[in-house]
Amino acid sequence: MRAYISLFLILLSGCSIHTEQTLKTHSMNEVSSPNTVLTKLKWHHGAQNCETSQLAANDIYQHDASTYIIRQSKCLTYEAPFIYILVGQQTILMLDTGAVGEGTAYNLYQTLETLLGKKQLSEKALLVIHSHGHSDHYQGDWAFKNRANSTLIQPSKAALQAYFKFERWPDGQAIVDLGGRALTIMLTPGHQEESLSIYDPQNQWLLTGDTLYPGYIYVKDWNAYKYSINKLSQFAKNNPVSAILGAHLEMTNVPKQYYPIGSTYQPNEAPLDLSVEKLHALNNILKANKSPTELIFDSFIIKPMNFFQRTLSNIARWFQA
Repeated sequence: MRAYISLFLILLSGCSIHTEQTLKTHSMNEVSSPNTVLTKLKWHHGAQNCETSQLAANDIYQHDASTYIIRQSKCLTYEAPFIYILVGQQTILMLDTGAVGEGTAYNLYQTLETLLGKKQLSEKALLVIHSHGHSDHYQGDWAFKNRANSTLIQPSKAALQAYFKFERWPDGQAIVDLGGRALTIMLTPGHQEESLSIYDPQNQWLLTGDTLYPGYIYVKDWNAYKYSINKLSQFAKNNPVSAILGAHLEMTNVPKQYYPIGSTYQPNEAPLDLSVEKLHALNNILKANKSPTELIFDSFIIKPMNFFQRTLSNIARWFQA
């Protein structure tokens, strides 16, 4: 997540890291794939004047009878993260709780009640997990604490290991059966230490959080990131993947162009989903680059953190512990 690091840098050094050119930059065109598996082609993209905007707090997309995507409003939080809800016969899984915290009128649990119905929420278990431990993905956790039938897993190694019982960290994977819908949970560190990805065989989706999405992706641990992208690429070669869906949308519909940090108005966004060919293309380029290198693709940009940025990330991580 770009702003997580950038805001620290702006405060401490008075400049944006997007102006730094300390690493060699590579630009390439990946396999073009304009098609999308989503029937929603345009998301609420904010407003020129958020103070007068009447946009709803959530932009909700229902893909099928048991799959939902929620995007929090750009006027509510410029991060505008995507939240995924996968419903099984016995359990509902929610991936991430967004960037809006306690003390506001926003309540994600109430959104779920409206979306799924109080009856279904009372009859099924609710499992809340996170794509990783950056604050724009867990600020809504407060609404799920101490809820009946709800299990909230903190985005920490200890909590993830205790719940999923990974045999080896970070090599292992776990299966979560929601009831007729068995999800594969994979550890994919690199952007952040406890990043994870989810494979949903029902829709053949690979949910990758901030590990891969149409945007400016910071990489804290380059070797771990290479490992994770290779893991996802190999998994996608052995399992059908119709789309890769991440947690943000920061690219424009012009190749290689992204919206600036803090944008609350993004009228010409790229599609949310990425093709599996783009994952494989990234993996091939990462294998060819042994040292951390900025990689500019049509649909995303991979940016290694420098020492200062990693230090700031560790400080923020310490305060969140």
